[in-house]
Amino acid sequence: MSEQLGSRKGLQTKDIVLCGILMALTTVMTMIVQIPVIGAHGYVNMGDTVVLFTALYLGKKEGAIVGGLGSALADLISGYGVYAPVTLIAKGLEGFVCGLIAEKVSGRAGRIIGTLVGGIIMVTGYFIGEIFMYGLKTSAAAVPANSMQAIFGIITSLVIYAGVSRAMHKSK
Repeated sequence: MSEQLGSRKGLQTKDIVLCGILMALTTVMTMIVQIPVIGAHGYVNMGDTVVLFTALYLGKKEGAIVGGLGSALADLISGYGVYAPVTLIAKGLEGFVCGLIAEKVSGRAGRIIGTLVGGIIMVTGYFIGEIFMYGLKTSAAAVPANSMQAIFGIITSLVIYAGVSRAMHKSK
């Protein structure tokens, strides 16, 4: 557990399979609970939990792939295809930057800072994207809901990471 999979050279088959599973889980977690945002056009979901966990557990590259592709796929399947390009970028950057910070700043501090910055990037990414899509007023209306989604994702990903880390440590 001391080494993130993303820090090894080359991808192994099990890494690709694990990314595929986590991408599918991101899609499902994004779709399973969709709370429409009043005054805006999007929805609040639980996909950030998986995006941030993946970035912490596997690393920045996997966090970007799982976050961007898994979340954009959920938009396409759910009828929110107009959001897919913004989601691809916002969630991809969320996963990448979270994983990068967790890689550079060791321990709990790196994980906390990484998830916080990742959450801020997600909220900012949607804010900027929605300005171009719907205008400043509608974009601003979605910030509180996106912020709550980020906070939920940060807390749950850290809790899940801690539990998985303990379980993996005990199995060694």
